[in-house]
Amino acid sequence: MKKLASISIAVVAIITVIITWVLLSSGTSTPAVSLGAPGVDVSAFKDGSLTDPITEEACTLTNGEETTCYRITVTGTPVDTTIGPFCPETTSSSAEEGGIWLDGSKIYDVDGQFILDLSEIYGDAKWKLYDEKGNVNITDSEEAFQGAAKPDVEEAYKYHCVEGKYEWTDTGEAVPISVLVPVNPVTTGSSTTTQGADDGVTVNGLVIAASAPVDAILGAYTIAAFDDCGGHFNPIEGYHMHAYTNCEGANYGADITDPNAETHLFGYALDGVAVFAPLPANSTIELDECNGRTTEKDGYHYYAQSPEKNKTIKCFMGVTAVDSSTTAAGPQGMPAGGPPGGLLPPPEVLPWAIGGVIVVVSGLVIAVTVVVRKKKKK
Repeated sequence: MKKLASISIAVVAIITVIITWVLLSSGTSTPAVSLGAPGVDVSAFKDGSLTDPITEEACTLTNGEETTCYRITVTGTPVDTTIGPFCPETTSSSAEEGGIWLDGSKIYDVDGQFILDLSEIYGDAKWKLYDEKGNVNITDSEEAFQGAAKPDVEEAYKYHCVEGKYEWTDTGEAVPISVLVPVNPVTTGSSTTTQGADDGVTVNGLVIAASAPVDAILGAYTIAAFDDCGGHFNPIEGYHMHAYTNCEGANYGADITDPNAETHLFGYALDGVAVFAPLPANSTIELDECNGRTTEKDGYHYYAQSPEKNKTIKCFMGVTAVDSSTTAAGPQGMPAGGPPGGLLPPPEVLPWAIGGVIVVVSGLVIAVTVVVRKKKKK
């Protein structure tokens, strides 16, 4: 009986998922309407920032609607800024000799004093990234970089300040990243968070990456330093951006005094909405849940979160496109833009969890657990 019960639960789980999937893909989802965003301005991209001219192609949005999208492929190299420095060489190095570190709550200058203060900042005496002479442990080879710049840091490269360069990446050169964004941004009236590796692209040739895995980095007693422009390297995507700082490092925003000051466009999110530089910390401008607002001049647009948040684009108010392209992969090995189309339902309507399935239908959460029993030995 127990075995039959287990099989029945498994069958119910499978049927539930199939039925839900069919319902969601049969046109029962909320239709999208215009977001009031002007969409991508092709002329905004700077000379040399793209591998190929931006083109249009037929695409499917994650709510199932057919539309037209732009195919944008950035070079992976910033055309108007200098990369680095990242890690300070010694515990006496100045802020100008290193980059920055952002952990979700605060932004730091990665100078010699920061390296000395790590045990106090994170309340753990194990933090020591330097030798007895004050030389900082830095990943100074391809082997060291590859061993440290991943979630499961190799033991030999813990207690290091991690920095890389193009020659040490998987391809040994800049990695072009291709994204698909709707020509006409639309919304279903609710926001979504990203499920893939990247959130958008910049007009100077970079990918706007999702949050850096700070917990994994700190858990290995490493600091994956960013440069003053808010970017750093990983083995798969090469140099990419995690925070907008206008290349001013930890001092970004200090010179913005007008709380109503409008900032400037620096990129586009995957839903086709323009992304502007962060507002002043004392801004009185009211934004929606995704840090967006509509103005007569610029239509609907987002503002990047302040650098220390470790997430440039807070969320998507618009609907993204299903992109089956595998021309580039993100930090976790997932194709840019999320899972290949057709393998899973849209991520915002059907999340999956290990050990069971969580199905979200019109706000109703149904949890289904598949139980597997081993036959007892006689």
